[in-house]
Amino acid sequence: MRLYAVGQRSETVRRANLSAIVRELHVSGARSRSELVARTGLTRSAIRGLIGEFVDAGLASEVRATPLGGPGRPSPVVRPNPESAVVLAIDIAVDSLAVALVGLGGEVLDLVRVQRPRGHSSVDEIVGKLAELSGDLRAGSGNDSLIGIGVAVVGVVRRTDGLVSTAPNLGWRDVPLGSRFAGALNSVAPISIANDADLGALAEVRRGVAVGVEDVLYVHGEVGVGGGLIVNGRPLTGTAGFGGEVGHIPVNPDGIACQCGSVGCWETEVGEEALLRLAGHPPGGGWNEVEAVLEEASAGSAVALGAFDALARWLGIGLAGLVNVLNPRLVVLGGLFGRAHPFLIGALEAELDRRTLPGPRALIRIVPARLGVDAPLLGAAELAFEPLLADPASRLRPRGVRAELASA
Repeated sequence: MRLYAVGQRSETVRRANLSAIVRELHVSGARSRSELVARTGLTRSAIRGLIGEFVDAGLASEVRATPLGGPGRPSPVVRPNPESAVVLAIDIAVDSLAVALVGLGGEVLDLVRVQRPRGHSSVDEIVGKLAELSGDLRAGSGNDSLIGIGVAVVGVVRRTDGLVSTAPNLGWRDVPLGSRFAGALNSVAPISIANDADLGALAEVRRGVAVGVEDVLYVHGEVGVGGGLIVNGRPLTGTAGFGGEVGHIPVNPDGIACQCGSVGCWETEVGEEALLRLAGHPPGGGWNEVEAVLEEASAGSAVALGAFDALARWLGIGLAGLVNVLNPRLVVLGGLFGRAHPFLIGALEAELDRRTLPGPRALIRIVPARLGVDAPLLGAAELAFEPLLADPASRLRPRGVRAELASA
């Protein structure tokens, strides 16, 4: 009985240690053994044994470090092998669809984004198009190491089964997107689905402007407005994954009707259509009209600059409430807000000064997203990698009891 209990504890520790190493390599890239010791807190002998398992499985490779002229032998460098474990990432936006193959370590192996006409589309049409794009991408890559599929969608998603409760700007309600994709994609890899802004936040924390920051509010604006929150380094998504729908905070009781069925939601005051109305462009003009307003503002148009000032005021009203409640360290503006950051930031900062409590106001910075339009797509890739990062042992070759005890 004692030997059995020790073995169980040893295997638990081994799996946790493997997870710590593969997560470090995936998020941070190549590391020397010495750096892995410092970053994970494991002993040199444990690192050596566990790295050997990753190398045996093809997930990582070791190379001799270049001598720098100092005393002693430099520690070998461990690199993740991107093509050893690949995920398929999918992004369903209002104006576009995107798919990407992403390898271990976050390397984008291939990516395609196609624009699509504005307007509600059937689930079958969108899933069929994405299945076609995904099939082409996988056939062109020749890689059969697919371990997971991640999907970002502009809607309220129940993460347990991928049910899209509502996606107002797509015209969807109660769509079992997880099962639809399971039937359409020719893969046995597990499928994970989440809200696009939640995944944009995850991507910016792991790969973008928020690396190293543990309390982040990400606000993504296009046709609709969504938010993602990272607290103490972990996503805060609510009981079922429905959290973060900041675009539907009611801010204007005398406002206009929202696609969600309510009135005066934040996205009706700061979304793409609001900007186009303020700038004198057709509200349903889409991406091209928004780019035209940005170009006009860059050229000094008083009308365009005034439109962004008005947008910034409403953006500040909503953000002030969120900052007062959530107390983030960093606010990341994605999508339209990120592209328009230079034209928004002055009036936005002034509005925050007026409406935010002094304590939280003194701590925050407002910055544009670094990953741009692909932030939700790259976040979908990170979501698909999570099972491997949490428990890479299933991808490794079985080891003897002695090796397991030594690695622990």
